[in-house]
Amino acid sequence: MTADRGTAETSTGRSTGPLWAAGFTTAFGAHAVAANLGGFSEDAVQSLLTLGILLALYDGAEVLLKPLFGTIADRVGARPVLLAGLVGFAVASAAYAVVDSPGWLWVARLGQGAAASAFSPAASALVARLNPAAKHGRAFGSYGFAKSVGYTLGPLLGGGLVWAGGLRLLFAVTTVLALVVAVWALLAVPVVPPLPRTRQTVLDLAKRIADPVFLRPTAALAAATAALSVGVGFLPVTGASAGLGPIATGAAVSVLAATAAVVQPRAGRALDAGRLGTRTGLTVGLLMTVLGLLSAALPGLTGLLIAAVLIGTGTGLITPLGFAALAASTPPERLGQTMGTAELGRELGDAGGPLLVAGIATVATLGVGYAGLAALLALGPVAGLLSASLRARR
Repeated sequence: MTADRGTAETSTGRSTGPLWAAGFTTAFGAHAVAANLGGFSEDAVQSLLTLGILLALYDGAEVLLKPLFGTIADRVGARPVLLAGLVGFAVASAAYAVVDSPGWLWVARLGQGAAASAFSPAASALVARLNPAAKHGRAFGSYGFAKSVGYTLGPLLGGGLVWAGGLRLLFAVTTVLALVVAVWALLAVPVVPPLPRTRQTVLDLAKRIADPVFLRPTAALAAATAALSVGVGFLPVTGASAGLGPIATGAAVSVLAATAAVVQPRAGRALDAGRLGTRTGLTVGLLMTVLGLLSAALPGLTGLLIAAVLIGTGTGLITPLGFAALAASTPPERLGQTMGTAELGRELGDAGGPLLVAGIATVATLGVGYAGLAALLALGPVAGLLSASLRARR
C-alpha cells in the first residue's frame, strides 16, 4: 500500500479531471443514444423488437466484459485500458456516423458497450489509485457526479442532436467526445504501473467475491442502480396514469437525477471528514430509497416529486460510499478486477429492477411493483440490524 499511497499523494486535479470526463462519456453515450434510438428522425429504429435488442446489446456487452477488462487493467495497468477503451468507443461511434447503414448501427452499439466495459472499470480503479484513501469519498463522489450529469444531459442533448441531424450526428458527437477525453487522458493521467500480484485461483476469487466486505457494498450499489433505473423508467408512467403531462413527469425524472448528482460529492466529503460512516451511510441510503419507492404510489405530482427526491438522495448516498468501501477493502493490485465485478453487480441491478417491477405490475399494479422492489431492498438494512442485535447479545 505504500507505493500506491505515494502515487496518490502526487496526483492533482489535472490528472483526475479526465477520469470524471470518462465517467461522463460512458453515461452520456449510453443514455443519449438509448433514449433516441426510437425517436422521430429518418434513421430512427421503427421495430420494437429491433429497438429492444439494440438497447440490450450495450448492457449485455457490459455485463459480460467489465470483470474481464477490470482484470486486464490489473495486469497491464489501468491507464492503457482506459485509453484503449476511449479510442474504441470513438471508433465504434464513428463506424455508424461514417457508413450510415442499419447493419453498422448494430456494430456501433455493440462496440460502444464493449469499449465502455474497458474504460469504465479502468477509470474507477484509477480514481482509487490516484487519490489517497483519506480522499476516496470525495473522489468517488465527484466521479459519480460526473456520471449523473451525463445521465441527466444525455437524453436531452441527444434529443436535440437527433432533431438537428439524426442519429448520425449524435454518433459523430460521441466520436469527438471520446477522442477529446482520450487525448486529455493521454496528456494528463500519469502512468500508474501495475502492482505485483500473488497468484489467484478461481477458488480465491470466489472467496473474495463471497466475502461480506465485498458483497455488502456491491449489493447496495446494485440496489441503488435498480431503484434509479426504475425511477427513470416508471415514474413517467405513474405520472401519465395520474393525468400528468410530459413536462411534469419529465421534471420528476430531472429532479431525481439532479438530486443524485448533488448528493454524491457531499456524501463523499462527509465520509472523508468522518461525519458519516460507511455502514450507516449505506443503511440510511437504502432506507431512503425504499421510502422513495413506496412514495411513488402516492397520488399526483407531490408523490412523484417526493419519490424522486428520496430515490435520488438514497442513490446519491450509496454510490460514493459503496465504491469507497470497495477501494478500502481491496488490495491495490486487484482494484480493476474488484471495480469491474462491482460494475457487473450494478448492471444486473440496472436490468433486474425494471424487470421485477414490470413483472409484478403485469399481474397486479405498478404500485405493487414499487412495493415489491422496496421490500427486496429493505432486506439489506433488516439483515444488518439483525446481525448487529445478535452481536450485541453475545
